[in-house]
Amino acid sequence: MADYLIGVDGGGSGTRALLRRKGGPVLGKGQAGPSALGQGLAQAWRNIEAAVRAAFADAGLAVPPWSRCTLAAGLSGVSHAPLRDSFLAADPGFARLAAETDSFAMLLGAHGAQPGAILIAGSGSIAEALRADGSRATVGGWGFPVADEGSGAWLGLHAMRHAQAALDRRANVSALARHVWMQCGAEREALQSWCDGARQFEFAQLARLVFDTEAADPVAAALLQRATEALEDLALAIDPRGRLPLAASGSIGERLAPRMRPALRGRLVPAREGAAAGALALAARLERQATKENA
Repeated sequence: MADYLIGVDGGGSGTRALLRRKGGPVLGKGQAGPSALGQGLAQAWRNIEAAVRAAFADAGLAVPPWSRCTLAAGLSGVSHAPLRDSFLAADPGFARLAAETDSFAMLLGAHGAQPGAILIAGSGSIAEALRADGSRATVGGWGFPVADEGSGAWLGLHAMRHAQAALDRRANVSALARHVWMQCGAEREALQSWCDGARQFEFAQLARLVFDTEAADPVAAALLQRATEALEDLALAIDPRGRLPLAASGSIGERLAPRMRPALRGRLVPAREGAAAGALALAARLERQATKENA
């Protein structure tokens, strides 16, 4: 059986790892570069192993053979089955290995691996739930630019559309339009060039301009209201009867959650911990299952 349990939270901006012995407290934490599967499997494994090694160093422990470790990872890109299967096939030799979506790891961390729902809105948006009977549900998360309503990228995309319309004089020149022009260009060719090179991350960076101009610009205020309503729709769809505690996460979700209708605000609970802690709970579950099977 494994001596160590490891939980990993991996995304497009970085990788975080938590380490503990079975039955004990967290011993160490480690960080490394991005491990989103869509950015390459070799990079993902390289940075996961680096974060794990950093966690052992933080604990003051020598790095053991991976065969003495059970690892569970919540990773961006796992929802794409071919990427998930290729990631698992490249296992460098862990005693047990599991890969889940980063959103499900966040759900487990937020509610201490107990039943609950989570609304996540950062660059993208998604809602997930773990029900009392152990079943799971997912709403949203279809990806930018088709969906991800209420997210940072969605706000940025609509801010850019308004800035383009204002440049054409199809819309009034507002504070939001001026701020977008200042950041992305105030001429047609400049805006086109910016959009040609922009992806989800770049559009999400424009979301702060919507918040910054809300007080002075009805267009920005209306966008934030629409974003709030979109997140309300996700929360209602994931748990229509309102039986589960609801946590809000992500840079946009945490800012807009207090604006939601009272019935939803009344269900909100603070997240207990993050995705790495949720992945660590998954690792502990893996080890318990293995213990039962070998009993």
